Amino acid sequence: MIPWVAAVIALFIWWFSTGTILLAVKYADRAGRRARVNTTLIGLPLVVLGVCGAIWSQSHIDILGTYVAFLSALALWGWIELAFLTGIITGPNCAPLPKNVPEWERFIRAWGTLAYHEMLLAATLIGLGVLLWHAPNAFALWTFAVLFFARVSAKLNLFLGVPRINVDFLPDALGHLASHFRIASLNWLFPISVTVLTFAVACWLERLYASQTMGEITGFALLTALTALAALEHWVMVLPIPDEKLWRWMLPTPKTTPEQQTNQGGHHGL
Repeated sequence: MIPWVAAVIALFIWWFSTGTILLAVKYADRAGRRARVNTTLIGLPLVVLGVCGAIWSQSHIDILGTYVAFLSALALWGWIELAFLTGIITGPNCAPLPKNVPEWERFIRAWGTLAYHEMLLAATLIGLGVLLWHAPNAFALWTFAVLFFARVSAKLNLFLGVPRINVDFLPDALGHLASHFRIASLNWLFPISVTVLTFAVACWLERLYASQTMGEITGFALLTALTALAALEHWVMVLPIPDEKLWRWMLPTPKTTPEQQTNQGGHHGL
């Protein structure tokens, strides 16, 4: 029973935390840059909670320690994503992609749109690795690692080209990112990505059924569910799955001005 409960909890936390971040970013978007900065600063306690939770949970191998480790990794990840979506920690390049640039330049420009964000994620992963590699409870590290590598894979797939790209939730501060995406039938990386993620799910399941303690069973159930969600998010880039409906109802209705009403085709569909 515990694995199913943990999987449902992971699903709920993924849905609720994603919606909460989108909601905060959308309201900050309406109020301007100062509101984006304030929103990012208000979220800083997530970093404190994440660091403290990862440190505390490393020596606790019970169910509570596992959940604290899992939530700590999500807290760290959530604040970094919030800082990215508000446009506070992105990269040096904030310009749309010019037309007809060579592929190597396109990659450099795309990297420049999120370089600082990616380096912060990598530094956080390394920090968790140094702290937890030999710890009795390393689920904070594995949770963050799943999120990190799944996100890198997703961004590379968006760069190389996928059939379906949803920019409805792209905030104004990151409006230039859409020009760096590519619509294509498929790319060479996609089958590798979903194969690796599926294999990771199988590995977590094997660890789940081989576990002896409730803490380990809970931890590997959470990792299984999280990795399966990452695989599903990859398939959403290819299959006609209306994933935006999961959060559309909890977001504010886009503001429309008389100019926008008479001038169809807004900035990026918001």
